[in-house]
This record gives sequence, C-alpha cells and structure tokens, in this order.
Amino acid sequence: MTFRFATWNIEWFDRLFDDAGQPVRTDDPSARYQITKARQLSAIAGVMKAIDADAILVIEAPDTSHRRSGRAALEEFARQAGLRTRRAMLGFANHTRQEIALLYDPDRVTLHHAPGESRDAPRFDGTFGFDLDTDLRAEQLVWSKPPLEVDLDLADGRSLHLIGVHAKSKAAHGAEDAADEMRLNILNRRKQLAQCIWLRRRVDQRLAEGRSLIVAGDFNDGPGLDRFETLFGRSGVEIVLGDGPLALFDPAAIPPRIGGATPRTARFWDNAGKRYLNALLDFAMVSTDLRATAGWRILHPHDSAEALADADLRADLLDASDHFPVVLNL
Repeated sequence: MTFRFATWNIEWFDRLFDDAGQPVRTDDPSARYQITKARQLSAIAGVMKAIDADAILVIEAPDTSHRRSGRAALEEFARQAGLRTRRAMLGFANHTRQEIALLYDPDRVTLHHAPGESRDAPRFDGTFGFDLDTDLRAEQLVWSKPPLEVDLDLADGRSLHLIGVHAKSKAAHGAEDAADEMRLNILNRRKQLAQCIWLRRRVDQRLAEGRSLIVAGDFNDGPGLDRFETLFGRSGVEIVLGDGPLALFDPAAIPPRIGGATPRTARFWDNAGKRYLNALLDFAMVSTDLRATAGWRILHPHDSAEALADADLRADLLDASDHFPVVLNL
C-alpha cells in the first residue's frame, strides 16, 4: 500500500469562510491579488483533487477560536468539494488566524494528537529558554504557530509520527529604515533558528523512541536562501535535518551548487523589481528508515510535469496560493 502525504501552505485560507464555517463563494476579492473568493476556493479544491492524498498538512488553515472552528470549516469545505480527505485535526490553536491542520481520509489513516515533551524540548505550546544574542541570558521563546504532532496508524498496519511546522518568518515587517531592517532581520533569524533547534530536539526525542518520522511544512527558510547563513553558519532547515545516522532527508534540501538548478515551492511578487521571485520554503523530511521507499514531487505550475500537461491544474495552482504543494509517496 502506498501512503500519499502532502504539505501545502494555502494563503489566507481562513478568509474564505464565515464564522459558521461555511465557504464564502462570492465575487468579493480574496487575499490573492485579483482572485475572487469563489475562484480561490475552486482552485484549492482542484489542486487537492489532483493530489488525491491520503493526508494533507494544511498550513495557514482556517482559524479556531471561541467564534470559529477550523475543523468544522475544513470538513465542510471537503464535503462540498467531494474530497476523500473529509476529516480534519488541529493541534494547539494560535492567535494568528493561521492554524496548522491535517485533512485526512479516515478509511486510510487513523490519527491521534500526540504532543511531545522532554526536559530539553518543552511542549510546543510552552516556552523554550534559549540565549538568542549570546549575552549568557536565555530569552523565553514561544511559537506563534505551535507545531502539530500526530501519530498516524495506516490501514496496512504501519505507524508514522508527523510533526507539522510553520516556522517564523524572517521578513523585517515594520522596519523604519535600513538600519532597523538589518536589526529586525538578525533578530528574526535568531528566533527562527531557535525554533528550529527546539524542533530538532523533538526530532531527536522521537527518533530515540524508534518512531518512523515525517517533519513537514513551511520553514520560511532553506539552504542558501539568504546572506545571513554566513553570519549564523547554518540555515534553520539544515539544523532540523541534522547529520549522521539520525539525519532526516528531503532531496530538495540538498544545498545547491553555484549556478545549479534548484527546486522551488513558492512564488512571490517583488513590487520593487516588478517581477516574480521563486523560493524553496516548504519541505517533507523523512527519517532514515523511510527514505528508501519515499518519492517526492513539487507541484510547481511551471516546473512539474503534471501542471505542464494540464492547463486547468496550472491555473488552479497559480490562483490557489503563493505556495505549491510538496507531495510525498511512501
């Protein structure tokens, strides 16, 4: 039996639902530039049908609060779209209106929310003491979007552990001038790296327990992504991957050769340069025991064979989100 998993950051999915969890299929503008809410919902459904996954990790999933239920919204969306991934699980709710959720096919997989905790790595809804600025005093770090930890029991008897991630953005939002931008860039990267250290400690804990592990989501980082790696030595993604016999693996995360072609999972408009920029931000890492049976593909609208052969899928990918799905077959 092949288990198909996907991770996908769906840009401001929350804004496509009302407080009752009903999809808002109107011609009002969505968070996507010049895309209506009805069109974005249709595009998301089209991509999910094309993936046909047993479980889809949704980054920027609909909000859960005292007024809204992300689970109810996702399950209603799946019902209306006719998806077999018709059940949803969320972990720790956050206050950003961008949850981490798992849509899944209950005929193919059974889920259990399984948050971990150890002396070196608190629960992801807790606080992690880490010295960010080498002043010998630990700052108290929290996740704005706590990772989702799930045990998955597959229909063929296999068991997997999933950690779904939406790491901190390093963008210097709110910078007042060039010096302030540099300060915020360094501070945000320190926080992002500390999150990845926290995450890697949980990876080590799960591997020590003998788990078959998937670590997936939007890391807002990647090898060779920006100049700050020279300052800090490694990217956050490289920290989570680790090295040696306990290293995780994703073929897209191999640092690129100078001038070499690299895969991309996101596409953003650069208003200053009046052009689109591509970036590698999304990953589906696996433990060593899964590597031999794993196959990856990125559904990029201009690079993937499926999208190049299917104009409707290509349009759906461009209209649905600024990120593209990473699909993992085990």
